[in-house]
Amino acid sequence: MKLDSYWTDSAAPFRPQPGDLPARVDVAIVGGGFTGLSAARSLAKAGAQVAVLEARDHVAMEASGRNGGHVNNGLAVDYVAAAEQHGIESARRWYREFDAAVDSVERIVHEEGIACDFQRNGKLKLATRPAHYDALARSCERMTREVDPDVELLDARAVRDEVASDRFIGGLLQRKSAQMHMGRFAAGLGAAAERHGARIHVGTPVSRLERVGRTHEHLVHTPRGTVRAGQVLLATGASLHGGYGSFGWLRRRIVGIGSFIIVTEPLGAERLQALLAGRRTYVTLANIHHYFRTTPDHRLVWGGRARFAISSPTSDAKSGEILRQGLEQTFPQLRGIGIDYCWGGLVDMSQDRLPHAGERDGVYYSLGYSGHGTQMSVHMGERMAATMRGDAAANPWRDRPWPAIPGHVGPPWFLPAVGLYYRLKDMVS
Repeated sequence: MKLDSYWTDSAAPFRPQPGDLPARVDVAIVGGGFTGLSAARSLAKAGAQVAVLEARDHVAMEASGRNGGHVNNGLAVDYVAAAEQHGIESARRWYREFDAAVDSVERIVHEEGIACDFQRNGKLKLATRPAHYDALARSCERMTREVDPDVELLDARAVRDEVASDRFIGGLLQRKSAQMHMGRFAAGLGAAAERHGARIHVGTPVSRLERVGRTHEHLVHTPRGTVRAGQVLLATGASLHGGYGSFGWLRRRIVGIGSFIIVTEPLGAERLQALLAGRRTYVTLANIHHYFRTTPDHRLVWGGRARFAISSPTSDAKSGEILRQGLEQTFPQLRGIGIDYCWGGLVDMSQDRLPHAGERDGVYYSLGYSGHGTQMSVHMGERMAATMRGDAAANPWRDRPWPAIPGHVGPPWFLPAVGLYYRLKDMVS
């Protein structure tokens, strides 16, 4: 079993053109994940001189390459809860922004000819308890009436027709959702950004930002030298690599929560078709939930928040055993199946589980995707590029309040307690 991401291990890596750091650029982007690469592509297409500064040795080595491979529409919070807390208009606008985010990924895949197995097969949110099914029914009714007439509530029989498990009593089908091979998309997006003129520098962690007077200009300090940038975009997510000193304001508002994934040995086309006939993305409705899908080479990708811990080789291996138990409980016919990959990644979770993007002290930022980042990161890269070119209305999350998380000033010491709370909540729901 490899303690490595299937997506990055099974894709040819993108190797940017070597070169020295420029002395000056129009835009410096901190982070070479989907947000940074997407913004770099858009800005370079518009004629800007762009430098992407990535701490790791390859692009998309953090959340962009260590996720479950879903490109889902729908909010990270329940639509009904969002509408009741923030109002129907806000909830509807945000929901449609996630629809647009999936469209953005699909458009870029086609425009740049990225061979990443993009498929729009929909998402099925699965209920294991009557209370969960009732919640899905309420969501379906409101969503159909207010924002998405293309959703459908499925009963136990309809779910059983395409998911070979007796655990589920119903589900909510959202047809706009998609999936793709994250490693191949990352390589294609990086190559596209470079082809349009962006320069991507891996192995270049940013240690400090130094603002030049009251302008938007910054001196961007790295171990390889200093770059003077007319504008800076922070696209770091919850990455633990690079410096913290200049990013403290953001770090107090984002919690990096571990999410873990295993991938089976190849199961064969017929066996996998019998297991998951719809080949959709699937997610269970719970606080400690599972998410799963198939791969082009006929494997099953199975993930979840197995442990409230940070990813490391030891932590990933422990989480992998917990995930195997969940897999075998859901699909007993796979008991004893070989597991070829196991890894973990960090979800950049905001307190309200909604993205946050804007500008502070002359630095632009976009993060807090809260587990729905593959599509929103790509989308927000383009939106922040437009924002930085002067179109303030391009940022759908502008002017939203973003208070610090109480007590969060460093490593998230409270995660075990949070995990216990959510497990207890799942037990009584």
